[in-house]
Amino acid sequence: MGFTSIWAISSHPDAFIADLAPLLLPAMEADRSEPHVQRRWERWQQAPLPDHRTWYGSSGHPAADDAAVRSFLDLTVPGRHVDDLCSGTVDPDFSAIENVWTDRADENIFVSVNSKDYAVQSFFHAIGPARATLLPGWCGNFLLTSAEVRRTLPDVERALTFTDAERAAAEAQDWLHYYPGKECVLDGPLRLWRSAAASGLGLCGLAVHIS
Repeated sequence: MGFTSIWAISSHPDAFIADLAPLLLPAMEADRSEPHVQRRWERWQQAPLPDHRTWYGSSGHPAADDAAVRSFLDLTVPGRHVDDLCSGTVDPDFSAIENVWTDRADENIFVSVNSKDYAVQSFFHAIGPARATLLPGWCGNFLLTSAEVRRTLPDVERALTFTDAERAAAEAQDWLHYYPGKECVLDGPLRLWRSAAASGLGLCGLAVHIS
């Protein structure tokens, strides 16, 4: 069955972030708090996955006995509470497309749209669990005021700054890196963080299905 997902990080004034908070923060916390999700996170932290090119057999799916890969893939799909909210399922008057992303200038948004794939999966696997732990929020979802953006920037810099060798290794594990015409998931988040910090803006990160 086909699907289209999007991971977007957009910058906004604090007043806009405050308006979103009552809707988005409870949904984000509900996704983070699910026990099975926490177990999957801990498993990945304890045992980073091997080269993604070893995950798949002739069927195109993870090997049936590779529980670690399946656990990671389940961990990094859009959380159901945020997904339902942002798709309009919870409130037909609210959707991420109409209420968060519309009219964002290119410099105020990073977007990765993918058919039958998830940007957060590729991003997290490429940077690994130690770097992912430095990022705020939960599996690509976060809502930060301008003060929180400035406070978290040093950790995001640490997570997403690479030596040449580290960058090459990360690109080799980011299976979306090879898609032409798209801003790389290794570049977009840090660009938005730096820009928002410099401009005194907050950030909203959302990973959802759009079809």
